[in-house]
Amino acid sequence: MKFQHISGGVTAAKGFTAAGIHCGIKKSKKDLSLILSEVPAVAAGAYTKNRFQAAPVIVTKEHVSSGSARAIICNSGNANACTGEQGILDAKRMAELTAEVLNIKIDDVVVSSTGVIGEYLPMDAVETGIRDIAAKLSTQGGHDAAEAIMTTDLVSKETAYTLEVEGKTVTVGGMAKGSGMIHPNMATMLAFITTDICISPELLQKALTYTVERSYNLITVDGDTSTNDMVIVLANGASGNSIITEENEDYHWFVTVLQKVNTELSQMIVRDGEGATKFLEVTVKNAASFIDGKSLAMGILGSNLVKTAFFGEDANWGRIVSSMGQTDVEFFPERVDVFLGDLQVTQNGQGLRFDEEYAKKILQEKDIKITVDIKMGDESVTAWGADLSHNYVTINASYRS
Repeated sequence: MKFQHISGGVTAAKGFTAAGIHCGIKKSKKDLSLILSEVPAVAAGAYTKNRFQAAPVIVTKEHVSSGSARAIICNSGNANACTGEQGILDAKRMAELTAEVLNIKIDDVVVSSTGVIGEYLPMDAVETGIRDIAAKLSTQGGHDAAEAIMTTDLVSKETAYTLEVEGKTVTVGGMAKGSGMIHPNMATMLAFITTDICISPELLQKALTYTVERSYNLITVDGDTSTNDMVIVLANGASGNSIITEENEDYHWFVTVLQKVNTELSQMIVRDGEGATKFLEVTVKNAASFIDGKSLAMGILGSNLVKTAFFGEDANWGRIVSSMGQTDVEFFPERVDVFLGDLQVTQNGQGLRFDEEYAKKILQEKDIKITVDIKMGDESVTAWGADLSHNYVTINASYRS
């Protein structure tokens, strides 16, 4: 099966339009995004497990539970989180007004917000924006939509791929935002995926759950899980393939491409991490299970001591093994090998003499690979993270200002 990378993001798939505008939540940058499927679409979602769930998450979970949706309305600059009953009313009003201007059902609207926690939405601006944005929907509007969901992001995050199903071209495209508060458990992160494949609601949800666990749930920037995390996928069937109702070959190829889209978006989030100077890729080899490998990889990437060592370009492998030992994973320390790039620094749990100059050269790179072999099984898990810099503290010390 050949996959082709194409442009277009969330409007690459047939039957989707999008737009992004400035409505007045932020001072000047785009802050309202809309995606629309021209026909009814199957929907699936994954959400934050933070106990403080934002109002739009609560409303969207209820709407998507039906297995269908047509539109996604998302604002940036205000999270509408920890806003009580008023927050719920405002999220529902966003859905109601979006449905009204698009002439669709309220339950077919996904609502999402991102930004500062604990402040009420300026609903006059939001309502005016929703009325204005509908007229700007187009097949070329994907990039504007991606820009409009950014907060501290420095770059927009978009990707799309095509594959062949029954001789028909199927497209999977997506956009995401996230830079800080990134440690999903399903960072502040949002991802919206569109596809023209025809698939049952049950299998779409299964595909999303599987790929989220192996993409967004394998990244970390700062160890904080947001109140607003959300991943939504809409599948409108416009490609014309026969509906996929069983886990056949077509389903597995679709999962492969959905995985590519979600993995790329996840990595873009990490690369744009607040204050990040390094992109860290940790692979745990020969784990007993996926869960063990994930726990160890995220334990390494979540350690502030590990993160600061890589910021300082210090080959302090002791911090890596120490962070592993703090997890609940059972393994034998005397079996562990650690590599920085292609340089082995630890063998069977003990340090090796290595070329410090060569290690320094590896750590001076923007992208750094860390490999840990625990020799407990045959599962391999790769996760991604960032270093912790002075600039991260500067950004987050004045986030509200």
